[in-house]
Amino acid sequence: MRKEFLTCLCCAAVSAGSLILVSTGPTPTVYALGVAATDPGVRSGAANAGAPLSGLSASELAYFQDGSSRFTAIDSVSGTIAGETDSGLGPAYNANSCGSCHSQPATGGTSPSNNPQVAAANVDGATNTIPDFITATGPVREPRFPFQLKSNGRLSQTPDGGVHDVFTIAGRSDASGCTMAQPDFAQMEKLGNLIFRIPTPIFGAGLIENIPEAALYANMAAQSPLKQVLGISGHPNISGNDGTITRFGWKAQNKSVEMFAGEAYAVEMGVTNELFPDERMMPPPSCLYNPTPEDTTNFPASGAEILSDVVAFSNFMRLSAPPTPSTQGIPGNPSPRSIENGQSLFTQVHCNLCHTPSLQTGSSAFAAGLSNQNVALFSDLLVHHMGSGLADNVSQGTAGPDEFRSAPLWGLGQRIFFLHDGRATPANGGLLTAIQAHAGPGSEANGVIRLFERLDNQQQQDLLNFLRSL
Repeated sequence: MRKEFLTCLCCAAVSAGSLILVSTGPTPTVYALGVAATDPGVRSGAANAGAPLSGLSASELAYFQDGSSRFTAIDSVSGTIAGETDSGLGPAYNANSCGSCHSQPATGGTSPSNNPQVAAANVDGATNTIPDFITATGPVREPRFPFQLKSNGRLSQTPDGGVHDVFTIAGRSDASGCTMAQPDFAQMEKLGNLIFRIPTPIFGAGLIENIPEAALYANMAAQSPLKQVLGISGHPNISGNDGTITRFGWKAQNKSVEMFAGEAYAVEMGVTNELFPDERMMPPPSCLYNPTPEDTTNFPASGAEILSDVVAFSNFMRLSAPPTPSTQGIPGNPSPRSIENGQSLFTQVHCNLCHTPSLQTGSSAFAAGLSNQNVALFSDLLVHHMGSGLADNVSQGTAGPDEFRSAPLWGLGQRIFFLHDGRATPANGGLLTAIQAHAGPGSEANGVIRLFERLDNQQQQDLLNFLRSL
């Protein structure tokens, strides 16, 4: 009787074209048939990120907390505005706090759902116009112009590639006399000369920094025949100064955590520092209020207070723990079986050839918690050709116009926006759209995406569920 009942149930489900019973245990698993896979969405629950590394000494923890506090501080031009504890903002900027943009799902993360740039546009009386690519619920965006303009206003083929900050300090109560205009983004958009970057998470940055070069080169050489068949040929970005592998940023353009922090402070907030001591884009003298560099070692102080902001940021980033995966809180409540199957499929379709599941750190003189650790970052830290569909026509180091670092996938379960410019959003398919965008003319991922597309709907869903568990 039980066998006949189950047989009838399965037949009825299949004939309806909607459900199939795949398990006859106490809690049968029922899957949808013919339903296209979708991104489950942002995993809820605990952030599982933003904490310090385990096992830090009391002094190491104090330096982590000091760096975290400075990371979330709000900058003003002169440090005289109530509630804005640091100085040096501008003359041009994209945000007025590191932590405002790096905040999803916790301090140190990536772009939040409520874009802080909207509020930063007119803070303290600033008279900025918000361009159309900055929206209240869209990703935090950093604009770049791939090419310079000719004197006649036409586009040249001379590379620019630099960040052109969205806002200026003109009109602020602490920037009297500054009349610096915003860039003409509408003109650049019309010329097709406007690209974007969104914030990268910095969780576990010290572990990434401490992976030996030998491990990266060995991983690059591993499974070479299979990579050749699939068309995968990534390479490291290389420092022009010492010939070593650079590994931070969308194109792995920065050598170290400290260089990453110093560049961001100067470029995103306009705060000159000991690594980047000059004001960018030659602003008018009427908009310069502070001697440079604006962020320096605090010689009269002691302990953590003696450090510059950039070094304090670096301590926070180096001592930050990596995100931890979770099967809880994924929308749709996928089963453990689905997530396990998705993990197997991740390797079966060879996503793992670029998004290497784990690498080992070496010995660290900085903190014991960084030494000889298994780093489940899901990245080879190499740059790969992603083809014309994702190309931004910006070269940085040895990374060319269509090359990007394999983004570490740890913490992916709680990200909202995807790809270097945030084009994959909850409104247009999110994670699934990001995967599909890997395919295109000239992309090294084409072979892998073809294998992904050959999976049936449920297999694709399992893979997406696994990624949302990371």
